[in-house]
Amino acid sequence: MTTSDTHRAIEAVWRIESARLIGGIARIVRDVGVAEDLAQDALVVALERWPQTGIPNNPGAWLMGTAKHRAIDRLRRIKLSESKHGELGRELEHRGEMSEADIDAAAGDVQDGVLRLIFTACHPVLAPEARVALTLRLIGGLTTEEIARAFLVPETTVAQRIVRAKRTLRAAHVPFEVPSGDELASRLSSVLEVIYLIFNEGYAATAGDDWTRPALCEDALRLGRILAQLVPNEAEVHGLVALMELQASRLRARVGPSGEPVLLLDQDRGRWDQLLIRRGLAALERAQQFGAAIGPYALQAAIAACHARARLPEQTDWSRIAALYDALAQIAPSPVVELNRAVALSMAYGPTVALELVDALTSEPSLKDYYLLPSVRGDLLAKLGRFDEAHAELGRAAALARNTRERDLLLKRAQAAQVGGRA
Repeated sequence: MTTSDTHRAIEAVWRIESARLIGGIARIVRDVGVAEDLAQDALVVALERWPQTGIPNNPGAWLMGTAKHRAIDRLRRIKLSESKHGELGRELEHRGEMSEADIDAAAGDVQDGVLRLIFTACHPVLAPEARVALTLRLIGGLTTEEIARAFLVPETTVAQRIVRAKRTLRAAHVPFEVPSGDELASRLSSVLEVIYLIFNEGYAATAGDDWTRPALCEDALRLGRILAQLVPNEAEVHGLVALMELQASRLRARVGPSGEPVLLLDQDRGRWDQLLIRRGLAALERAQQFGAAIGPYALQAAIAACHARARLPEQTDWSRIAALYDALAQIAPSPVVELNRAVALSMAYGPTVALELVDALTSEPSLKDYYLLPSVRGDLLAKLGRFDEAHAELGRAAALARNTRERDLLLKRAQAAQVGGRA
């Protein structure tokens, strides 16, 4: 194996093992920033040694052992400094006196360490974009460059977000633990929000020249599946996994030969990934088994399941989808949910009733610059034969869209509405 082959293998190992490694070390040092530094140190050692010695049979254990011994050295240095300069605090004193056996026990429960790491990286004390960056870095194993490329922001911006996030966690004394009791539900919702933010950016990129970024969807799915294994009795975790599996099943069909967007009703359903559909339906069944009352993610997954079960667009059960959106609006009301409900109502009962709902949303401040509002309104107006108004609305939607592919699609639809008005 050449040096470059070894380096590629090490990168693959890191992507798989980094979350377990950082989580295990963070249980010892109680600081995710320090834990990542120690894990990175172990990676550097691997990059230096493995090309000469070969990759160990258990590379994850090798990395953990190397990082653990560096953690021990660090704690001993803290203890030595404490003895020279006075007491640094009871918690550090306790950790400084830990034996290697104690440290082995602390790092031993890999799954618990990863779960603690997820809850720490997704802590509500951090801004959403900081949570996303830190989660992709610590649990996803992505480099700063990869995160920046995925979200079309400068690498320095991502690096600053990660550094500030670690400082914020340290300053806020966020405990490295899995919350319990009433706090678990609110903290879990933050974790799910972060994972779905990552997925959505891959499923429908907000900016740039690509309509989708499948790699981000894969990262989010991997995070969701890990979480489902770690907290198997939480219904909404399975609901989110179901939603992502079902939506990801359409990724290949969402893009045309030249990278252009293909909307749901125009997609070749033969290109939908049947394995992901089966996995999504199974996860939805688990969510419904565990949850006494179905949650927002599971409801959205149930909507996606209606599409997945329809082999032809005309077989879609739009009445059920509209009813599911009614239920979603009851438990998780938002203007965006109302807009999606309007689309379902249009398909189930016609554009007139839907347009009344959309018109009521035009005064909603949070949708002022949301391009999908004029997009949906333009489609409804076109169905009602009000082509001049439809052309204007779709043109406004194109002006608001930040994704190049989506903007081009909206301009084509605006032009088609204009032609329809002349026919």
